[in-house]
Amino acid sequence: MSGKAVRIGAIALAIGAAGCAQSTVAPEETVEEPVSGDVTDLPLVVATTSVVCDLTQQVAGETVDLVCLLEPGQDPHTYEPTPSDRTAIEDADAILSDGYNFSPDIAQLLEATSNPATQVAVFEVAVPEPLMGAGHDHDHDHGEEAAHDHDHGEEATHEHDHHDHGEEATHDHDHAEEEVATTDHAHDHEEEAAHDHSSDHGGDVADGEMVPDPHIWHDATNGVAMLNVVQESLAAIAPDHADMYAENAEAIANQLTEIDAWIQVQVATVPEGSRKLVTTHDSFRYFANAYDFEVAGALSGLSTDQELPAGRLTDLVDQVREADVPAIFAETTTNTRSIETVARDAGVTVPEQPLFVEGPGESGAAAETYQEMLVVNTCTIVEGLGGSCAIADAPL
Repeated sequence: MSGKAVRIGAIALAIGAAGCAQSTVAPEETVEEPVSGDVTDLPLVVATTSVVCDLTQQVAGETVDLVCLLEPGQDPHTYEPTPSDRTAIEDADAILSDGYNFSPDIAQLLEATSNPATQVAVFEVAVPEPLMGAGHDHDHDHGEEAAHDHDHGEEATHEHDHHDHGEEATHDHDHAEEEVATTDHAHDHEEEAAHDHSSDHGGDVADGEMVPDPHIWHDATNGVAMLNVVQESLAAIAPDHADMYAENAEAIANQLTEIDAWIQVQVATVPEGSRKLVTTHDSFRYFANAYDFEVAGALSGLSTDQELPAGRLTDLVDQVREADVPAIFAETTTNTRSIETVARDAGVTVPEQPLFVEGPGESGAAAETYQEMLVVNTCTIVEGLGGSCAIADAPL
């Protein structure tokens, strides 16, 4: 799938958004209707990923011309830039990128631009002390890869009191007390640029090299941090709307705090011995770290563009059996037939609803927004591991 740029005329949030009254035009006057896609006098904002794009849309509403390089539901590993992507980057008034080398191809585009507009690596500014994990070279032939058999006790699944499941109030998300590796990414927003970090998403990474994990959004408290970065970045280019951005961001932050508390209640229903995750993408360390789960494995080589190579089935089945889990989890880009084969041979189940790993889905998906993604993923995990999930009580 190509990474076709999508210009979004977002619906402004009710909170803080001003209503637009339609003007009355005399019959003899002619009014030229704007054509979709025409250049407007609104600030042009480029967002590189669906998570950043969704949060930007929710905060900014119709006050910016928003271009999203990755379409909702698109696998960033398959992204290919289009001419319109390059044009948007060159013309942008602000670029809200991902960071930690989440999408290397996009990072290369940003590094090549001559546009002096501010670039903000949202993930890096929001979470300057990321979890670290073993990198993975995607240039390898997936048929020759060994199953990921990381020692997550040393890499990224940390033991800490991030949440007290007996308390549903807001909590202090103190990254300084977590066992995370520090990096030098606490930059001023005005000085933030695209960086060339390597991760399991690509780049020149040796297998086993410790690199920042970019999947920060699976912890709802990190969502609040991203939201603040987006709000401040928008206010810098559209100060006339700064108050509205602040009001919208505050409302969304309150909702995310409530979702975080709701997640704690749901995961508490999963038996402690079953709080182990085996997914098809090593991307749930932040969820595990925040909500007291163990990342027991990641089944590589099961994306939609790959058939299960000969010889891999036995390795993957053995990995699942060794993890001793009741279920393994697909993602929206997983090869369904392959993971069902692994699950059947290992004697476990695969929940019908796949996980939204890279961000919200397209229109009509079970999760169209960042908040819905957190809720749907939580229920998929909780119910798959033997707990009960009250999705009707989710603060959506």
